[in-house]
Amino acid sequence: MRHREFKAAGIGGIDLYAQGWLPETAARAVIVVAHGLAEHGGRYETLAGELVQRDYAVYAVDHRGHGRSSGPRANIDRFAHLVSDFCAFTGHCAREHLDTPVFMLGHSMGGAVAFASALRLQHTLRGLVLSAPALATDQKLGPLQEMFVRFLSVVAPNTGALALPADAVSRDPSVVARYAADPLVHHKEIPARTLVELLRAMQGFPASAHELHLPTLILHGTADTLVPLAATRPVYQAFGTGDRSVKLYDGLYHEVFNEPERARVTADLLRWLER
Repeated sequence: MRHREFKAAGIGGIDLYAQGWLPETAARAVIVVAHGLAEHGGRYETLAGELVQRDYAVYAVDHRGHGRSSGPRANIDRFAHLVSDFCAFTGHCAREHLDTPVFMLGHSMGGAVAFASALRLQHTLRGLVLSAPALATDQKLGPLQEMFVRFLSVVAPNTGALALPADAVSRDPSVVARYAADPLVHHKEIPARTLVELLRAMQGFPASAHELHLPTLILHGTADTLVPLAATRPVYQAFGTGDRSVKLYDGLYHEVFNEPERARVTADLLRWLER
């Protein structure tokens, strides 16, 4: 396996850190990964290695404000900027492998980014994989709380507004320990600007779900408390594609590729890609 590190340009002059895991032979397909909130693309190295063994090329970019990319920590500024960044990055990866099928794979917030990006680029993509995508939420802010958070988003956008519990990502204690010790993971509260932008984006997803016509694979743990299945299921069901596969994993937490049953999840992904 060959590993590449490089820079990509983000909207507004943001420098984005990117990497690729590549097979020694010509890639049979390209998979572009959008990681989740507060984490970074390097956390997908193990999955990338398993995909590279099957001759897939895998690329990941650290979103603005995340990992090794520039910008205030975990502050995405605008959700539309994430989408523009990821669309441009996907285009760059596709040009590295001309005439090769391209898939997007997005997890959590990255699932929202991949969904919105796929709506723009679906004429150039072969398929979409969504892992616990943040397409909806069951957490409601009270009117005064919402007003206050929106106010902070404008006057103090980096103010912490949401805590993400590390033990909600996986039932595997070693995964939780590595996550908690990872200096590239944002361990403080999520900024108000990011929270407001994600909530605003999710409010619009139900209306645009019918516009997605790509073959789509959805992977979700039923015990996910960060992106609850009950909130996102109606958005899945509204997708306009006639080729939608949904894999639900009983009792699994948020990061299905980092659960003790990860081999079964990866096998499901590989079977879908083969098809």
